[in-house]
This record gives sequence, structure tokens and C-alpha cells, in this order.
Amino acid sequence: MKKRYIVIVGGVTVIVALIFMEPHLLKTLYYNFPGIYDYTFYENHVIEPADNTYPWPEASIYNKFQLPDTTLEVFEEYETEAFLIIQSKQLIYEKYWKDRAPDDISNSFSAAKSIVSLLIGIAIEEGKIKSVEQPVADFVPEFKDRNTEKVTIKHLLTMSSGLNWNESYIDPFSATTKAYYGSDVNMLVKDLEVITEPGVAFKYLSGNTQLLAMIIRNATGKSLAKYAEQKLWQPLQAVDTALWMIDAQGMERAYCCFNATAQDYARLGQLVLDSGRWFGKQVVPKDYIAEATSPAIFLTDEGEPVDFYGYQFWIVERQGQQIPYFRGILGQYIFILPEYNAVVVRLGHERGEKENGQHHPNDVFVYLDAAIKMLQRME
Repeated sequence: MKKRYIVIVGGVTVIVALIFMEPHLLKTLYYNFPGIYDYTFYENHVIEPADNTYPWPEASIYNKFQLPDTTLEVFEEYETEAFLIIQSKQLIYEKYWKDRAPDDISNSFSAAKSIVSLLIGIAIEEGKIKSVEQPVADFVPEFKDRNTEKVTIKHLLTMSSGLNWNESYIDPFSATTKAYYGSDVNMLVKDLEVITEPGVAFKYLSGNTQLLAMIIRNATGKSLAKYAEQKLWQPLQAVDTALWMIDAQGMERAYCCFNATAQDYARLGQLVLDSGRWFGKQVVPKDYIAEATSPAIFLTDEGEPVDFYGYQFWIVERQGQQIPYFRGILGQYIFILPEYNAVVVRLGHERGEKENGQHHPNDVFVYLDAAIKMLQRME
């Protein structure tokens, strides 16, 4: 009995000590796993909508075509909450589950990485950043006079920085877990070291995107949220307020935590579809959009050319089309389908597995096939 008591007390002592040394563990244990409504227990920077909002008009065929029951069953299996299709800047299909309303917002998770990429393109056009070839050290002093001096913005954008960020989502001590639940996300990226040659191999690291956010802040003198509000959200005539989750220092968790409605997410896809233009106004440079959504084939992944990733955008081949898309860990997707002049948004709580070494979760193909079939019926 005494030995058992000592073991219990010892175990509790170790847990308390770990939580004292790693305060983020308490949140990790309490919340267990990130969810799409986590903004409700975080502090957030508010991103105000435009005064001249532009709600998507409903097409004459709005919701006249329905998804088959067998397809809906798969959608529900992945706990889909929202699925919509915009074609020719009109809403042609929209469905919500789990009592979600069109004006409800939720987390984009890593789809936010693509938003950060768009902001980099804007900062380059404004002359705040010289080019994607500019060294990170020009904006992040901690990267000077170290082996990190060779890392450029392009290396961050293409996930080829060679930095030693631990991307594990199941390790409570990983950098990604600390970034999500911790109090100072920038502290985690300032001390990173280069462990492999930059610009050679693809390795997905959320720390790369956080560094891009620091660059935007230091280059523009504005918070990431304020810059997004002024240069992206309001020019896109967003209807609803968006939120960007922040840490205790007031820094946006840039690699994940942008929150918006499904209809407003579609604006981001429309912007990419129209090569950076929004109703005639160039918001993001056309050339930058083209580069951002083209595969970084100059990199390798396990010896093969990278044909699935650009500047923080995923790229998938389906039904003879090259489709760039925004992607979050729980199946937050914004697909751009140029062949159909369409944008597809899917939000929810689960996503599929990656099978046979593919780089895309298998539910990606479910949503794309469903959308393409519906778009073909409308031709």
C-alpha cells in the first residue's frame, strides 16, 4: 500500500513538474485535440468586413441540383458542416449540417497558410519586400550571423527551409503543439537552426509560415490581421467579420488559425481563380498567383519532383485538371477549378487518410468528384 502511494504521489509530482515547465500541456490535456470552434476560448484579432460588402448572388439554378444520398453519406461520415459551390461569381449550391448557419465562422487551420502566402504577394507588390529571394534575416534579426542567414522567403513559401521545427501533431512536446497551445509562438521560431540545405527538399513545417507572418509584420509595421483586413478582406468585400487567433503576446498563430464563414472563404478561392483580381481590381499580383499555384518541381520529396505544392498552396490532379487548393488538417478546403470557372468550399471536423504514399487525403477526391459531377450537369 505504501509503495503504491509513493508511486501515485511520484507520478502526480512528475505531471505537476512537467506542467510547470511546459505550461501549454495544461491546455493540451484539457482540450485534447484542436477543434474548428477553438476561437471561442482564445483571444483573437478582429478582421472587420468592408463597408461595401458583396454578398454572393444566388444563380437561377441555386440548389436545383442535389447531391446523391450515397455521396451525402460519405460527407456525413467525415462530419461535414458546410459545402458550397460558386460558379461565375454566383452561388449555385450550398448545404450546411449540424445546425450550422451561413454566418457561422470556424477555423481554417492550415488553409491559413495560403492566406499568408497571398499577403506576401501583396507586400512584394507594395515594395515592402523586394522579392521571394530576399533573405529572412533582413526581417528577423535572430537569423543574422548564423547558419540561418541562407534561408530565403522562397524557401519558407515552398516548405524547403531545412529548419529543425518538429511538426508532430501527436507529440505534446512538439513545436506545433506548443505553437497552438503555448503563449509565445514567435519564441519557437526565433531559435530555429538549419539542419538540411535550404531549397533542396520539401518538408512541411508550420514554423515556416509563422516566420512569413513575422516578415509581414516587420516589413509593413502592421499586425498580420490588420494587414489582412486592409489589403485582402476589405478589398474582397467580405460580408462577415473574421477572427485570427493570437497568443499571449498578441501575435497571430499564422500557420493555422484564421476563422471565417464558408461564403467568405469562397472569396479567397475566387481571388485565386481570377489571377489575383477582384471585379477588375488587382489585389494580388497576377505573376505571384501563377507562381504560388504552380508546383515547385525544382524541389524533391523522397527523390521525386514536388508536383503537389507551390507557395503554401497544395496542387492536385483530378479528372485531367490541375487544381490548386487551400487545406486545413480537419478537412478545411477551398478548391479552385479553372476549367469550370468555379470555387468549391468544404468545412468540417474530419478528413480522410493519405493512402499509398499520396500527398492528398482521400476525401479530397470525394468532394472534387461530387462538385465536378454537379458542374457538368449544369453545362
